[in-house]
Amino acid sequence: MSRIAACFAALKAQGRQALIPYVTAGDPNPQVTVGLMHQMVSAGADVIELGIPFSDPMADGPVIQLACERALSHNTSLAMILSMVAQFRQQNNTTPVVLMGYLNTVERMGYDVFVSAAKDAGLDGVLMVDLPPEEGAEFTQKLRQVGLDAIFLIAPTTTEERIKKICSVGSGYLYYVSLKGVTGSAVIDTDAVAKKLALVKQHTPLPLGVGFGIRDAKSAALVSQVADGVVVGSVLVDALGEHASNPEKGCAQVVATLTAMRQAMDASEK
Repeated sequence: MSRIAACFAALKAQGRQALIPYVTAGDPNPQVTVGLMHQMVSAGADVIELGIPFSDPMADGPVIQLACERALSHNTSLAMILSMVAQFRQQNNTTPVVLMGYLNTVERMGYDVFVSAAKDAGLDGVLMVDLPPEEGAEFTQKLRQVGLDAIFLIAPTTTEERIKKICSVGSGYLYYVSLKGVTGSAVIDTDAVAKKLALVKQHTPLPLGVGFGIRDAKSAALVSQVADGVVVGSVLVDALGEHASNPEKGCAQVVATLTAMRQAMDASEK
């Protein structure tokens, strides 16, 4: 059983939902990331999503765009990020780590080189925002050959026919984008999310994580009522950016936010 499957199975047995924080690797500088990953686990994170900094993160709002710029200013590369994962694994061999980003970075490294290096580093899954399932067969197959999960996005506008397609090729978990627009925008509509997730669940046994629009403990708890996982990104990345010159303070704010979310989620009965 993969780390991701084991994580969600254990949480389901406990009647709990996954807290899945996202941060951009290398932000505010590469020396911060591994230590922050451990801090997030201590604060209650069940799965960690690491963003691959990219010069044109088209699905991301201003907060994560700026994080990418900060990370790239320190020459944070995909190879460097895989080294971060390997370093994290020296102390933590249970918490799943997923890379989230854009296909250009992986294509530049080469599928075979990336898949081999990712497996060796201890990565668990990959979510390429701009890789539609219709065009991802080659990459997805290479991931599966080494036991890595290919995670795909579902949006509010995704048709039921396409949901079936995504469910047939995805693994690990599915990421439901709760809002139309970019990361960090608008306010989540929990009722609308619940209706869409109910439709998705008709076509897959995979856990469903929900991201975009989760800003605080209250919204995290509400989403945990209807989803298997709560993905939180922009509010954490914003804290790191606000305190870029004092990373310890930024990391402390990330920990405080996740701790509050974890407590609110655990206090909420599904």
